[in-house]
Amino acid sequence: MAGHIQDRWFKTVTGPDGKSVKVKTDRHGAGLRYRARYVGPDGTEKSKSFRDRELRLAKQWLAEIEADMSRGQYVDPRAARTTFRQYAERWVKTHTGEINSREAAERRLRLHAYPHIGSRPLGSFKPEHIRAWIADLEDTVPAESHRRIIVGTVSAALSAAVDDGLLGKNPCRARTVQLPKPGKPRVVPWTAAQVFGVRTALPRRYQAAVDAGAGCGLRQGEIFGLAIDELDYAGGWLAVGHQLKRIRGKYVFALPKGGKVRDVPLPKAVATALRDHSKEFEPIEVTLPWRTPDGPPVTKRLLFSGPEGNHVRVSNVNDHHWKPALAAAGVIPAREAGERYASAPEHGMHALRHFYASVLLDAGENIRALSQYLGHADPGFTLRTYTHLMPSSEGRTRKAVDSLYPASNPQDHGPETAQAA
Repeated sequence: MAGHIQDRWFKTVTGPDGKSVKVKTDRHGAGLRYRARYVGPDGTEKSKSFRDRELRLAKQWLAEIEADMSRGQYVDPRAARTTFRQYAERWVKTHTGEINSREAAERRLRLHAYPHIGSRPLGSFKPEHIRAWIADLEDTVPAESHRRIIVGTVSAALSAAVDDGLLGKNPCRARTVQLPKPGKPRVVPWTAAQVFGVRTALPRRYQAAVDAGAGCGLRQGEIFGLAIDELDYAGGWLAVGHQLKRIRGKYVFALPKGGKVRDVPLPKAVATALRDHSKEFEPIEVTLPWRTPDGPPVTKRLLFSGPEGNHVRVSNVNDHHWKPALAAAGVIPAREAGERYASAPEHGMHALRHFYASVLLDAGENIRALSQYLGHADPGFTLRTYTHLMPSSEGRTRKAVDSLYPASNPQDHGPETAQAA
């Protein structure tokens, strides 16, 4: 057994006859009687006290400590008293990735986790606490997909606590904890008529942005951050090396999402549209911080600009130009007098990427290439998102077999004719 147990009510002394005898201590009958002590993996002594008649519990506790040490699942009891909020706040600060991701994680924890489980010590977490918290979330967060993101953030923090030795197991991963479902609807791409209808309804200053999105699969921040030197008109390529990004109300230049710098084929029609745009609206030099609001200044010569002669303000475009264009093209309902346009998250500029993906898949492009052009970190994600848009296997089979049969002789469609063909 790891460590030993001290009886604080009695001590062993040597009697007159030289034999060891137990005698009462000054603490006899007062306070907790037994103190279980052991040396932890960090070399320091740990202890826990027990009442009178709890010697068996003290021995059991030490046995569990020894078992945890042998399995590599030992958690320092003092560290386990750290509350979830204390640990999660430290975790967020050291969370790697984009600053927007850290801020989003901090906001989710602050608004939806800390009020419920923030004061709970890490060592006391059980699956029942997570189940109760997820049930409470249903009252404050209606969207199941949003609840799933919140729970995923908490689970990531608890997994980090396990790795750091502050928690034995992640209670979010218990079999009895039912995570909210993703609830992600199937992507329904726009038709070509919708794409060009929206393009026509936009102010001329922003029409070519539709070509960059629908014709090259760029994200909104990549479109409005597109620099003139990233366009290789002669070679037919567009380099996606950065994006225009808003952080805490301030705009910065940053790497594309996930740091996925990439080259995308530049179709002739899109090249013509972008070239014509740059003739009508002179590219402008814009200097912004790199990555964070206090980052080093970086200057880019941007293809797209706002009417005030600076970089595009995305929120202004979304509210005052994009939604009116959606309504004019019949994508969303027209707004009532004095009312705002209805929320339509599935019809943001991201819809242009979905259209791009649908066009490439319909043309027979493979998932790996499409994933690279879209800047996805994992082709599996691309497949899961767009698999329903891929030509069906039965459709390909019909086309393959039909192509072997000569259309000129409808009277003879036997296997011999196919072989001869």
